[in-house]
Amino acid sequence: MILNKKLPAFLLGKYQLIGTVTFSVLFALVFLNIYIPFSDTAWFGLGDSVMFALTLAYATAAILTLSFSRVLMYKTKKYFEMPFWTYILWCCCEIITVCAFYTWMTLNLTAPMDEGWWDIFSRSLLYGAIAIGVPYIISGMYFTIIDKNNTIRVMNYENVVTDEADVPKTTGAKKKITLFDNSGTLKLSLSPENLYYIESDDNYIKVWYTDTKGELKQYMLRCRLKTVEESFKGSGLVRCNRKYIVNIKKVAMLRKESEGYVLDLGNEAIPPLPVTKTYTDIILSHFTDESPLLEVLED
Repeated sequence: MILNKKLPAFLLGKYQLIGTVTFSVLFALVFLNIYIPFSDTAWFGLGDSVMFALTLAYATAAILTLSFSRVLMYKTKKYFEMPFWTYILWCCCEIITVCAFYTWMTLNLTAPMDEGWWDIFSRSLLYGAIAIGVPYIISGMYFTIIDKNNTIRVMNYENVVTDEADVPKTTGAKKKITLFDNSGTLKLSLSPENLYYIESDDNYIKVWYTDTKGELKQYMLRCRLKTVEESFKGSGLVRCNRKYIVNIKKVAMLRKESEGYVLDLGNEAIPPLPVTKTYTDIILSHFTDESPLLEVLED
């Protein structure tokens, strides 16, 4: 049953969660502006100073609630796999929470004369399902299409992409950096001297390298940066940032700036890569007096 299946990881990515909340807020604002003129009970308003303050307070609380919920969702994905039914239930709880707060404000602040709490709450649930639930569905469909397009893009490459124009069969002994996708299929084979760095792009990685003509190329591969780090531990591929793995042999200069170290790769098309505190000692360990690699400059 699909409800028991694991939720795709891309729906729990940081940028997807931020995009979902942002789109939902914008959609709700448009929906409420269309709905209010036709409602006799909605108390949202922009003209009257008191109603504007209440509207602003409610909107702020709703946005903070959704944002906190999505941050919590992003953090908890590390500890358990979320099936579809849990995700749907989580979204329903968000809608119920926002609607319950609206009901409380309506009863305690605007004091309706002829309506009970259930009338207000049930009506707010209906419009909350439209204002929040619909953009959730649209966002999920949009990110699913984006993920499918990226997958198709990866699958459309030849069986193995390489930095060499022609690979003679006799070159099998030549040392190569080989990268596999999540299914274990070999997708990319590069000479170590041609690889510059690898960049994380959510559920994908971007591999930056030069071909036989010296042109900088990019290859997108469905794989986690953590997998690459673990696979090439102890080699010249070193993690320098949460987002980057650098080929230490391609580093032309290590430079210390006010905010920390950066790595220059000696290619004008590649911006300097920042080194975060977590990986500073690991990077510095490659810059010894015996190393002919580089020069360390300080501001």
